[in-house]
Amino acid sequence: MVDGCPPGLALDATDFAHDLGRRATGRTRHTSQRHEDDAVEILSGVYEGRTTGAPIALLVRNVDARSRDYGRIAAQFRPGHADYAYWQKYGIRDPRGGGRSSARETTMRVAAGVIARRWLVDRHGVRVRGHLSQLGELLPARHDWDAVEGNPFFWPDASQVPALEDYMDALRKSGDSVGARVTVVADGVPPGWGEPVYGKLDAELAAAMMSINAVKGVEVGAGFASVAQCGSAHRDVMTPCGFLSNHAGGVLGGISTGQDVVVSVAFKPTSSLRLPTPGIDVEGDAVEIVTTGRHDPCVGIRATPICEAMLALVLMDQALRHRAQCGDVGDVAPRIPGSAVPTDAG
Repeated sequence: MVDGCPPGLALDATDFAHDLGRRATGRTRHTSQRHEDDAVEILSGVYEGRTTGAPIALLVRNVDARSRDYGRIAAQFRPGHADYAYWQKYGIRDPRGGGRSSARETTMRVAAGVIARRWLVDRHGVRVRGHLSQLGELLPARHDWDAVEGNPFFWPDASQVPALEDYMDALRKSGDSVGARVTVVADGVPPGWGEPVYGKLDAELAAAMMSINAVKGVEVGAGFASVAQCGSAHRDVMTPCGFLSNHAGGVLGGISTGQDVVVSVAFKPTSSLRLPTPGIDVEGDAVEIVTTGRHDPCVGIRATPICEAMLALVLMDQALRHRAQCGDVGDVAPRIPGSAVPTDAG
């Protein structure tokens, strides 16, 4: 359910195919081999190709679920998974997949993000894009946006893709998993979006990214690297020609500055492994746990569209709030260009 979308936005069920295809499993041997159609049905909120202002209900059906894959762990708690926490909270859980802790849940995030991205482009010219900025210990040697969509890793250096293929092949054969880092960038964001205390742009971005399953860290701009920086280096100097750097990630005081909004997200390694491990069952007895089925050896590989979607959704929320409170303010001088020099998006 997508509530609060303004009326009049052009929208059709086919508009969701591209981004859902980017997120989907089975597009490479390095992700889960589950095959879902990810066909979107629009149940409400759209009439004759335009949003009506009513809540937009989207339905994506599961067509390749295999509940039998989870039979062995129905009475066990997988370490590093939400099984135990859900059991403690609700006293009951559905073992068929991960439910709300499954990566399948992110399908609808991407679908909702399609609407937000279209509105942001149409109304403000804001572009949202992302890339994989770390896979295990591997880092991009250079950054080329044109390379990102040309490989299944969303990797910004095409020359390194064979090395990534070898790395993931070896990891998959070992039965283990690895974490990843995704960086998403929004350019064209005008200054002024966000709130000074409640509803800070960076706070809402952090909350949105942390709400994605398997995320364990979020950085805005320089993030944790700012710990080792001196203030003279970290501060983003302003000139009449633009900012000289963007360590703040496009947000100061919870409000956008007009620079690129840059957010990096850390994904933990997949916890569902075929490697045996000690554990306990629902009776509290010691057991050996082996997870079978189709699982991603690195969930971060297909997380770029998910993080893009969450960035777009937060930005659209903030844009609508800003319009409601400050729509009459208009442009405020001086307006400094976003950047006077190129900045590294990774």
